[in-house]
Amino acid sequence: MSIMEDIADGLARKALKIAIAEDDDKIVRLMADAIANSSPTLEEAFLTAVRFRRGEHRAMEVLESYKPVGD
Repeated sequence: MSIMEDIADGLARKALKIAIAEDDDKIVRLMADAIANSSPTLEEAFLTAVRFRRGEHRAMEVLESYKPVGD
């Protein structure tokens, strides 16, 4: 990953941890706005990372609820 992607992913992980704990996406919007003021490119990378991590979280929830027969 590039430095920008590393930063965006780290910020996305932190934002989603708060958003999930509080069941409120406001922190994601606030961070995206703050990032956009300095770097629209980083903002887009952040929002992409949020989408990836949110998808990963939902997929893990599905996997955790699935109990195959015989396991």
